Amino acid sequence: MKRKSSAFNETDLAAVDRIIEMAWEDRTPFDAIHLQFGLSEAAVIQIMRRQLKPSGFRLWRKRVQGRATKHSAWRQPGTIRFKCALQRNISMNKISKR
Repeated sequence: MKRKSSAFNETDLAAVDRIIEMAWEDRTPFDAIHLQFGLSEAAVIQIMRRQLKPSGFRLWRKRVQGRATKHSAWRQPGTIRFKCALQRNISMNKISKR
């Protein structure tokens, strides 16, 4: 049986890199990936399985499995998006000097 093709094109390397980066981030929920790229959690898992080495995929799955911050429905009510204190100091044209 033939599966329905998704609207996401995995040949867009920049998008795939961003999806992998977002998937590795602890505080980025799968819902954010779905809103930005239209991919379900299962589709993200498939991308990770294809793009990572087997050992890297196992490490990622172990890290993500059951993590409340990756699933918006599991978060505490009133939890707002995390923002690092240094994030406001970063600009596109300046190099951060500490």
